[in-house]
Amino acid sequence: MKVMQLLPELNSGGVERGTLEIARALVADGHESLVVSNGGRLVAQLEAEGSKHLTLAIHKKALSSLWQIRPLRRLIEQHQPDIVHVRSRVPAWLTHFALKGIPAHQRPHLISTVHGFYSINRYSQIMTQAEKVIAVSDSVVKYITDHYKNCPAQDIVRIYRGIDPQAFPHGYQPSAAWLNQTFQDFPELENKFLICLPGRVTRLKGHESLITLMEKLLQQYPQVHAVIVGGADPKKAAYLKELEETIQTKGLSEQMTFVGHRSDIREWLAFSDVVLSLSNQAETFGRTALEALSVGTPVIGWNRGGVAEILSQLYPQGLIEVDDQDSLFKTVQNHIDTPQAVAPVSMFSLENMCNQTLSLYQQVVQKRE
Repeated sequence: MKVMQLLPELNSGGVERGTLEIARALVADGHESLVVSNGGRLVAQLEAEGSKHLTLAIHKKALSSLWQIRPLRRLIEQHQPDIVHVRSRVPAWLTHFALKGIPAHQRPHLISTVHGFYSINRYSQIMTQAEKVIAVSDSVVKYITDHYKNCPAQDIVRIYRGIDPQAFPHGYQPSAAWLNQTFQDFPELENKFLICLPGRVTRLKGHESLITLMEKLLQQYPQVHAVIVGGADPKKAAYLKELEETIQTKGLSEQMTFVGHRSDIREWLAFSDVVLSLSNQAETFGRTALEALSVGTPVIGWNRGGVAEILSQLYPQGLIEVDDQDSLFKTVQNHIDTPQAVAPVSMFSLENMCNQTLSLYQQVVQKRE
């Protein structure tokens, strides 16, 4: 098979990671893998792993993007993929128009993946207009069936995102060198019960809930310390400053540490005693929660979206009612008083995700033969 995946850019994020993972699986299985995007820092890795990257400016939500329809049509006609797999709305619209100009019997099969709970409108509806629509969790299946009645239920295929259990092995411990460096950089973390909130610093990630929780916990547990693992985009600098001022006003500066954007997330998840998932909106999957559970760190999170699906299967005692601060406090308190064990994770593997996606490709290609 020859498969062409389309996404805006190849810098970082879940969509990008998923694209690389499927590209790698295609190559390993002897298929041809093409990726069309505006480029980015992951292109080198993509090409080193055996895929071909085609650069096209399909990343802007602007009318000027319509100029890319013809060049995209030329790419599709030139490379003649069996399948075109769109992973984002602008590329999906451009593909929609590009395919219109190709005779029906010469068009590739079209597959989409709904990665997010997009705003509900005509613009987003394009993600549900493909032969097969991949949903990354049951929450996303529900989102599609509730809001896009035009998409037949039999065309929706739930394929969970997955992680590589070898990259996040159960019981993983950071190296002595990593610990030494961390205690050198952040001496305040030594001999503490660490509560980790991973994720970018945005209003969505629930930092306010963490501040409220810390205020209550510290009255009883002076050994508790919160670590915020994730950077703030330059556009979010004002919000970061606001958070730091709130923390200072409440006298929590000594007990809460921002460690910024990190590439060693596995180490931080394993190093922490508890990981929290407190997003203000449902997440479509919740990869970080899964990575934490995979290394054996308990996760406590609101009962919604993809995180709830992961917790209900792997660590139900970490599920708490949405926005219930009392329940959050009691559950964390319980984990401080009685350390909890997390069973090895045997679901949500990267291998499953790749196998299911490739077998869907084959099913679609064989349908025409």
